[in-house]
Amino acid sequence: MPSEPIALADAAVPAGRVGEAGRARRVSVRAGTVLAFGLVIVLLVVPNELGRLSPAAFLRVPIDGLVALAVVLVLPPRARRVAVVVIGAVLGLLGVVKAVSLGFSAVLDRPFEPALDWPFLVAGADYVGQSYGDALMWAAVAGAIGLAVGVLALVTAAFRRVARLAVTRRAGAARTLTVLAAAWLALALAGTQLVPGVPVAAHDAYDQVDLLGRGTRDGQTFAEQLSTDAFRGMPAAEALAGLRGKDVIVAFVESYGKVALADPELSPQVGAVLDAGYDRLRGAGYAARSAWLTSPTTGGGSWLAQSTLLSGLWVTNQQRYRTLLASDRLTLPGLFAQAGWRTVAVMPATTTAWPEGAVYGYDQVYTAPDLGYAGPRYSFATMPDQYTLHTFQQRERPPGHLPVMAVIPLISSHSPWEPVPRLLGWDAVGDGSVYAAASGSDDPAEIVEQRDRSRVRQAYANAIAYSLETLISYVQTYGGDDLVLVFLGDHQPSPSVTGQLASRDAPVTILARDPAMLDRVAGWSWQDGLRPGSDAPVWRMDAFRDRFLTAFGPR
Repeated sequence: MPSEPIALADAAVPAGRVGEAGRARRVSVRAGTVLAFGLVIVLLVVPNELGRLSPAAFLRVPIDGLVALAVVLVLPPRARRVAVVVIGAVLGLLGVVKAVSLGFSAVLDRPFEPALDWPFLVAGADYVGQSYGDALMWAAVAGAIGLAVGVLALVTAAFRRVARLAVTRRAGAARTLTVLAAAWLALALAGTQLVPGVPVAAHDAYDQVDLLGRGTRDGQTFAEQLSTDAFRGMPAAEALAGLRGKDVIVAFVESYGKVALADPELSPQVGAVLDAGYDRLRGAGYAARSAWLTSPTTGGGSWLAQSTLLSGLWVTNQQRYRTLLASDRLTLPGLFAQAGWRTVAVMPATTTAWPEGAVYGYDQVYTAPDLGYAGPRYSFATMPDQYTLHTFQQRERPPGHLPVMAVIPLISSHSPWEPVPRLLGWDAVGDGSVYAAASGSDDPAEIVEQRDRSRVRQAYANAIAYSLETLISYVQTYGGDDLVLVFLGDHQPSPSVTGQLASRDAPVTILARDPAMLDRVAGWSWQDGLRPGSDAPVWRMDAFRDRFLTAFGPR
């Protein structure tokens, strides 16, 4: 009967295909297992700082992974199924934190500490929104959340596959874990490192847990420091006797770090602005002294540097910052206010209400909307530094004004450093609408990481030069015998300019026309001029408040 041979023939073909499909499936399964194993290993051993990333940094033995697999091997099947999902999710979370930390170190040149540094994520989103618009900001936030969820799911699935393999080959897996655990112990006792700061005996998951405890301990340490203040109770008028009748301006120049004056590719341009400016200022009777301050932050977190200088406390993270704001710590503006000065903060980068101003002791806070700028934005910078200083001058230093103490963060040198405004005649500044015809660089603002590094560094030098030239021009135009100006960098720029693991030093200068002012600081041994040399004194930024008050206090 013809139907039977036909049926047999039809059956023979699928059998071969099934065999090929089976082989393909086995190859696919094995490849998937290898990829899963590789993903888990890479996640466990990859360093959390960009500056420590190298092939040798991956040659590590992760105790976290060994413990995770040991738990899987000893648990009964039902508990094992739950444990695999939980451990996979924890490893996925570790992967997310490490990814954030690598990005964090690319900007701030240090690893991310989840318990203390989450406000930087909010600040980063705000930076994108102000520089490139809300649409891109929300797209970036949504993309980051989606990526985090994807990493969690992918790592959990990968660990499930690795765990299944370990259980299937329990004896071999147990022997391998024993050997690797012994190797880890030996490497840990020897302190072996192939890359400085990256131990071969890895324990990265444990380190993240330990960071939570370190945050608690750090809070206790800072509370103790906060309770000690040599100037608490000192009459304000006595503490500031040497500055009586003077206008005192503390200007923070965004991202004005040591690299601007020490890097051979950047210092010629920036140094020329300072040298030529000092020649002009000396011709007008001014003198200046300069040194270095070590900032508590780098690449960002300007508020940490500002609060450190003004409070005399080492404010290195958001936890310390919040603790400071909840305290009654005596700040420089607060002391000036008690002594009878009018105290103001001019905050061009702050676009909403800033209640922290009351904590510092300011009589008046000018946020960006208060300054009435009618010109174009300059990427992150809401307005040019010249407009900020011009508006401050018109509102707070008119003829016959009372002595004023002002803190002014200047933001034209904030990344992405393009475009840069042009310096105008001060009489032409007005409400800022003139800048529509003087919009600076023709290059559009771009995300820094998408630009060539040499172009990033040149843009940085241009922006710093503009901010410094503006300050010098302000003193030439509006200075006088009653002005004492302290200007400093808040921190170094990001590693896209400095490179990884750069110093945290930033220049600081005090300038005045009254020679008695600089006589007061002669004991500081700061160097003459607007730019410190490599051998100039270096202080931690939190030392400035007390030394400043000592210098200008009673003799």
